[in-house]
Amino acid sequence: MALSRIWSAFIIIALLTATIKLATSPDSKTIYSMMVTGKAGDTIKIQTTPIEMADPTLIKYIDSNKVFVKDGQKTIRVSADKLLTFKLQNSDGIIETCQTAVTLCLKLIGFLALFMGFLTIAEKAGGIRFLSRIIGPFFSKIFPDVPKGHPAMGHMMMNFSANLLGLDNAATPFGLRAMESLQEINPDKSKASNAQIMFLCLHASGMTLIPVSIIALRSAAKAANPMDIFIPCMIATFVATIASMVIVSIRQKINLFQPVIIAWVLGISTLIALLVIYLRSLNADAFQIFSGGLSSGLILFIFLAIIVGGIYKKVDVFDSFAEGAKGGFETAVRIIPFMVGMLVAISMLRTSGSFEALIGSVRSLLMMTGMDTRFVDALPTALIKPFSGGGARGLMVDTMKTFGPDSFPAKLSCVLQGSSDTTFYVIAVYFGSVSIKNTRYTVWSMLLADLIGVTTAILMAYLFFT
Repeated sequence: MALSRIWSAFIIIALLTATIKLATSPDSKTIYSMMVTGKAGDTIKIQTTPIEMADPTLIKYIDSNKVFVKDGQKTIRVSADKLLTFKLQNSDGIIETCQTAVTLCLKLIGFLALFMGFLTIAEKAGGIRFLSRIIGPFFSKIFPDVPKGHPAMGHMMMNFSANLLGLDNAATPFGLRAMESLQEINPDKSKASNAQIMFLCLHASGMTLIPVSIIALRSAAKAANPMDIFIPCMIATFVATIASMVIVSIRQKINLFQPVIIAWVLGISTLIALLVIYLRSLNADAFQIFSGGLSSGLILFIFLAIIVGGIYKKVDVFDSFAEGAKGGFETAVRIIPFMVGMLVAISMLRTSGSFEALIGSVRSLLMMTGMDTRFVDALPTALIKPFSGGGARGLMVDTMKTFGPDSFPAKLSCVLQGSSDTTFYVIAVYFGSVSIKNTRYTVWSMLLADLIGVTTAILMAYLFFT
């Protein structure tokens, strides 16, 4: 019900914002067309200005620099007597977004088929139950409703491990399989269970030990030290994950001060700290080689272990793989309606200018209070991230281009990109895969954890970069 209300609110807010802009701004005459048929990168004409009516300083600047950019609008000289002011559409409209949503789901088929195929071999060989017994003492405390040794324990462990190493493509099929396993023991198939809520909130907190893609993009942008966001990013994601566990535990009345939970959290924290110390001793090239080798090596090791285990247990590995791969195809098709609905609502928010209005309001409010407003330039990344990982990544890159890769807004934007996951995308995909309609308090718990992660990221940026 909460997700239904939020989805409806997105559409209503987008339409109201667009209507207000159409009625009050002469620059927004085509806003309805942008929202429906527009595409990212489309040129939107704002106005044509005769040379004799233009500011001479502006003309001199354009003649020297070819283009004048201000508030997302660009002015160029198109002829000897005319200037053109335009802007580029920052996201796709409804029609294009529908196609993107379906394409995205179809692209998932290969990954889902591959990993779910290997997972089926692991399950028949007893590997998932073996992994469940290892992690069982800890998971049994924070997932008290999951029976001891249940396969869901192993699936969740593989999902968290893949997330930790930044293996997004691998984490998704593991996570979907975990949701399916938890759905098997869910007494009400249409309502999210306590275990599903805890799992999804921990997953969406996005704890990533090595933000490889962010570091690579900073390197491509010629940052002086591409790895300088490593520790702030890791701290922010760790805090967000702990916050998720605490928030859901309070709601589910789980005692976190149990010796087993404390021991596991301290143990994981110690391992992370030791790895951080080692990674900090490496230069940029060695860091990327090690992190890439660690991530890829883990996947290859999992494949090898599953195949060897399957052969040892006399499992028909290829038939088992094909059986699981079929399930991956079915899952990818099943989530298409949920993806289309969620991505269209997000597209409407972006094309209507709702996000821009929110950012402008935040900036104005902070300026009135006299607070430092440097972090506001990075906020678009944080606001978009719960809705679209690709959109947030694009805004992060744009922030580095606009302010420079070594600027405070650029570094903060990179930390914000790594401090949380795509909350609404995760909800649509994971709950959609098992046809959960009542998400209970999942959305608010995840958003609160996101807020804590974003706040921590901002604090870390001021601590490390000022």
